[in-house]
Amino acid sequence: MTGTQQADSAEPVVSVVIPHFNMPDALARCLASVTAQQVDGAVEIIVVDNASRITPEAAVAQFPGVRLIGETTPGPGPARNAGIAAARAPILAFIDADCRAGPGWLQSAVDSVRAGGARGLAGGDVRIDVRDPDRLTPMEAYEAVFGYRQRMYIEKQGFSATLNLAMHRDVFTAVGPFAGIGIAEDRDWGLRATAAGFRHAYCQPMLVYHPARGSMAELWRKWQRHIAHDLAEHRAAGRPVLFWLGKAGLMPVSVLIDGLRLLASPRVPGLANKWRGLAVLARIRMMRAAEMLRVIGAGNEDAGTHWQKDKA
Repeated sequence: MTGTQQADSAEPVVSVVIPHFNMPDALARCLASVTAQQVDGAVEIIVVDNASRITPEAAVAQFPGVRLIGETTPGPGPARNAGIAAARAPILAFIDADCRAGPGWLQSAVDSVRAGGARGLAGGDVRIDVRDPDRLTPMEAYEAVFGYRQRMYIEKQGFSATLNLAMHRDVFTAVGPFAGIGIAEDRDWGLRATAAGFRHAYCQPMLVYHPARGSMAELWRKWQRHIAHDLAEHRAAGRPVLFWLGKAGLMPVSVLIDGLRLLASPRVPGLANKWRGLAVLARIRMMRAAEMLRVIGAGNEDAGTHWQKDKA
């Protein structure tokens, strides 16, 4: 049964935390997918509004039992921290307001965390929510392969994107809160968890769908944010400038390598779709190389506004 109807009268087995900023229509779709989940036990759903200009009260009101709280400190990290502070369940699950939970997402998350006991920590698959599977947009074709490489993030890099993450509350208590808006808070938190001895499990049935960016401009804003975060980490670690320049120089070469990966991917069906994805791949890698060269000679980049810009 769905647990959201029981959450007020029974202790929840899992609390779902959803940060929100200026996207009530997307939030309504997200909540529809989360409240439809079949879970053994009661479920608590908490939406944390991050001082939105377009507030989500009407969207939340469509789903009885969903709690709406606020957090004025900007950024998805502080919003998640506020949701965790308000949550009652021993298991915490995270999804973003512009995502849609796949069938079985929440039960898979609960099962994966329970398998690890009080050290349970899991991330799941993220796929692009395409409009027409037979004719992908260029952004959909590109992001279907390169948007969210969760298995690689989890198994090779030691973190999970927080749009599809679950953990035992004890893990969060041990690792500490998500960071603020100035850094990539999901990578930062995941690497701190890994350094503390926790292991992320990759759970493929724990599936979330995320829409592709609507334009190259939207995709580029994402990469500007990531480059700014990467530069801040590079400087904080005291790495040499030549290391950064080397990464920038490899961007053109990566088009050839990852182009083959896109052509072989079953997530992009049909040759026409693959060519559309390849065009975006080549363009965005050249833009990334140029931006990396630009910012290394500039002052500190302000990544803090990109959360608001992306969600405005």
